Amino acid sequence: MVRLPSLLDNDFYKFTMQQCVVRQFPRARARYQFINRGEHRFPEGFAEALRASVEQMGSLKLTAAEKHFLADTCPYLDPVYLDFLQGYCYDPGEVTVVQDGADLSVTVEGWWYRTILWEVPLLCLISENFYLLRGGQRLDDAGVVQRTKEKIEAYNKLGVTIAEFGTRRRHSYDVHRLVVETLKQHGGASFVGTSNVHLAMQFRTRPIGTHAHEWFMFHAARYGFKMANQLALAHWVDVFRGDLGIALSDTFTTNEFFAVFDKKYAKLFDGVRHDSGDPLLFAQKTIDHYTKLGINPLSKTITFSDALNYEKVARIADFCRGRIGFSFGIGTNFTNDVGLTPMNIVIKMAEALPEGESWTPVVKLSDEPGKHSGDPDMIALAKKVLRIGHD
Repeated sequence: MVRLPSLLDNDFYKFTMQQCVVRQFPRARARYQFINRGEHRFPEGFAEALRASVEQMGSLKLTAAEKHFLADTCPYLDPVYLDFLQGYCYDPGEVTVVQDGADLSVTVEGWWYRTILWEVPLLCLISENFYLLRGGQRLDDAGVVQRTKEKIEAYNKLGVTIAEFGTRRRHSYDVHRLVVETLKQHGGASFVGTSNVHLAMQFRTRPIGTHAHEWFMFHAARYGFKMANQLALAHWVDVFRGDLGIALSDTFTTNEFFAVFDKKYAKLFDGVRHDSGDPLLFAQKTIDHYTKLGINPLSKTITFSDALNYEKVARIADFCRGRIGFSFGIGTNFTNDVGLTPMNIVIKMAEALPEGESWTPVVKLSDEPGKHSGDPDMIALAKKVLRIGHD
């Protein structure tokens, strides 16, 4: 059975968002849904194996050493939240797993402040169980180390900063651990940290992340599409007061984001994250936006994180160098480059229930139409309200 080693074996932005939800939306509920983008066929008995892995999640607890690490490394996580996290435990009853032939359905439902932590661990468990049950020979440990070493040394020569973002679609925990250990040993000035909090603690590097699409998606359910970006940014600032200042830009398309990313927010936030669409078009649009506001683009940073490899990183760096700050978060290309086909799977918030309201479908309208997610009628409504595709 696949087991996760720690409550902190999760992406950092799940914890930073959880602090915000605990403080600002403690009575909101959420539903999440597994999306099999790669149309993978799951072997017989997969649901039982996954269910067993989910059940063991209920035994994970934050240790005293882990709490000390968070308090020491992340002072913007307040003591009240860390006490809450120390008392938190996963409830496997919030997760439903159903297999119909080779098709898999996974849903999560419960209080948002609780269910927000399920997404990334579930994807890890789906991925590792998939490779375990399907069989297939991965690259051996020495090969994983060598391949990772060659990649980070190439990025070093390129003169760029790289964070490891590969938790959710990793081949396995063992591969992930080897990758981060190798990046730490050979990364030099290029390797700046990992999104995985457990491995950041283990290898004494920086946990990296801010927020995800669900933060903005919930705000659309609570306040409407027109106000979602603005209030999501405002509430983030209310909690973190200038820390964790990279804003995700493409929940309802970048054009809509920049319409509300005025001088106030452009100065408050350190930069933006690119996660869909043409990265060079995005970079130019971002440079133009800061310039129009009278802000030197070189004082800001774009974090690129969309399906990156060396060729894409080199092309982006060449375009941005001397024009705007830039960094990169690389995921699957680090943690699932082992000679087997990487999985293409996600778990997204599907519906939200703000306090005193009714269940509302939530959507994401990325800069790449193929990555839109959510109820088709709600996607159409969001496009109409935001005049996406209209003159």
